[in-house]
Amino acid sequence: MATQMQTDTPTSFQDSISSNIDWSNRWTHINKVLNRRGPFCDESFAPGQGKNSLDTCKILVIGAGGLGCEILKNLALSGFKNIHVIDMDTIDVSNLNRQFLFRPSDVGRPKAIVAAEFVMKRVAGVTVTPYHGKIQDKDADYYSQFQIVICGLDSVEARRWMNATIVEISRENEEVIPLIDGGTEGFKGQARVIIPTLTSCYECSLDMLNKPTTFPICTIANTPRLPEHCIEWAYVLEWPKAFPEQKLDTDEPQHIQWVYETANTRAKQFNITGVTYTLTQGVVKNIIPAIASTNAIVAAACCNEAFKLATTTAPYLNNYMMYTGNEGIYTYTFEHQKKPECPVCSDENNPVSVEVKKNMTLEEFIDWLKEKPDAQLKKPSLSTASKKLYLQAPPFLEKSTRPNLEKKLRDLVEEGEEIVITDTTLPFSLRLLVNYL
Repeated sequence: MATQMQTDTPTSFQDSISSNIDWSNRWTHINKVLNRRGPFCDESFAPGQGKNSLDTCKILVIGAGGLGCEILKNLALSGFKNIHVIDMDTIDVSNLNRQFLFRPSDVGRPKAIVAAEFVMKRVAGVTVTPYHGKIQDKDADYYSQFQIVICGLDSVEARRWMNATIVEISRENEEVIPLIDGGTEGFKGQARVIIPTLTSCYECSLDMLNKPTTFPICTIANTPRLPEHCIEWAYVLEWPKAFPEQKLDTDEPQHIQWVYETANTRAKQFNITGVTYTLTQGVVKNIIPAIASTNAIVAAACCNEAFKLATTTAPYLNNYMMYTGNEGIYTYTFEHQKKPECPVCSDENNPVSVEVKKNMTLEEFIDWLKEKPDAQLKKPSLSTASKKLYLQAPPFLEKSTRPNLEKKLRDLVEEGEEIVITDTTLPFSLRLLVNYL
């Protein structure tokens, strides 16, 4: 590719490199695909029109981290001219080994802004519009302006929110916005294409996710043995006591620092070593080490799908690609089926029926919900049309509904009655119809 990636060399040397690039031939490799019909082109494909599609396609990238940097670079070099990017993080020294759009002098600056500046400087003619903030800061009107959205996120909660938002926009506006989701986990990764209301959505595939690592409350409260136990104790048990009116923000350095210091104090009491700031971040945010090569492979797959969707030069993925590089290299594609009872993309939007044991207490029912892989709940609050069963917040409501935890569920909820569940991980309310065994 006719481009040079930035180094910490003098600007004059970089300028001399740029001046020697034949910019007129930059898109030759892409034009070969766009200017002639291939055997897999869509019926609507018109030779020579694809370049215009890339020029006018407004595409949004969610995340400017390890995956996002690769995606932004690929989109710019593939001919996309109007790119937007959202990221709420700032650059840390630990990012520099794989997030190649950043340099040591950028540490502390917003990722979205630095990434946008870098790409526009190195690829002539492309416009990258950054936003430093949360995806929840933007409303439906903002997301409706894009033709394609690519997610390069490291959070299940953020993916669920984005998925629900795009599906709802597509349903209300009757104009489908394809959502391309990429994710990596060490040497494993996945890329998928979600066509809202037509294919399975992210919520449909929650049961494919690994269950997050958790520790028994009794262990972290009474007999900690590992540094992870001390960290869980600090943010699960101590934070709510110290800051009852404030939710822990896992992206706020001051909050993580408080958890680290509190966990370290407890670790010393039990002669436990190994509590570090980095480990604290990993436990609180469930971070799995990133591999640069995996990011590159998955980002390439995502951008390949965006290119096909924008230009109709080839059929897009239907609809899931998985990659594993643990032992050798293995990829597999399959069509993930749409769930009829999915609370996000189901046409019926009916409550889900569940069967529970008659003698189950409310607390046991909540624990059972947390174990369900297709729910991925952390701190669910439950209510019916007539009563509040158990509310996690605010503290005075948690205290007033706490006695219900020891009661039998059948004494609180009638057969066939609907339970409404809210959770910090849910961008919507989950509705269940209870049937007793």
